[in-house]
Amino acid sequence: MDNETKQQALDRRYLRMASIWAENSYCRRRQVGAILVKDKRIISDGYNGTPSGFDNVCEDEHGITHPYVLHAEANAITKVACSHNSSEGSTLYVTTSPCMECSKLIIQAGIKRVVFSELYRIHDGLDLLARVGIECVHIPDINPSQPEKL
Repeated sequence: MDNETKQQALDRRYLRMASIWAENSYCRRRQVGAILVKDKRIISDGYNGTPSGFDNVCEDEHGITHPYVLHAEANAITKVACSHNSSEGSTLYVTTSPCMECSKLIIQAGIKRVVFSELYRIHDGLDLLARVGIECVHIPDINPSQPEKL
C-alpha cells in the first residue's frame, strides 16, 4: 500500500473518531466533533457545547443556538493550548467544515491540514483556509462503524 493510500485510510479513521466524539455534544441542532492529530497521535479533541460552568443547553426554546456555544474546533484548539502540546503542523479532523471564526483560530494555531466530512452551507471559512495555503480535504459519507484497512 502506497503512502497516499495509507494517508487516506488514516484520514477516514480519524474522521470516524471525530464523528463518534461528536456524540458527546448536548446540542440538538447539530453535533460536531473534532480530533487534533500530530505525528499519528491525538493531541486534543473537542465537540460543540457550552463553556465550562454553563448548563449543557445549547439552544433556546425556539431551537436557536445560544451565541456563547463553542464550536468543536475552538474547544479542541483551546484544550491543546492548555496542555504541553503544540498544534503547530498538526491535522484537524472535524465532522463539519469550519466557519470563519474557527478558521481564524486554525490559522493562528499553526494547523496545516483540515479534514472534514460534512460541507457546511457557508464556505467562507474554507475559502480563508485555502487563501493561506492550509490543505482542506473533504471526505463525505463517513460511517463510524465501518473500519478502515491499513
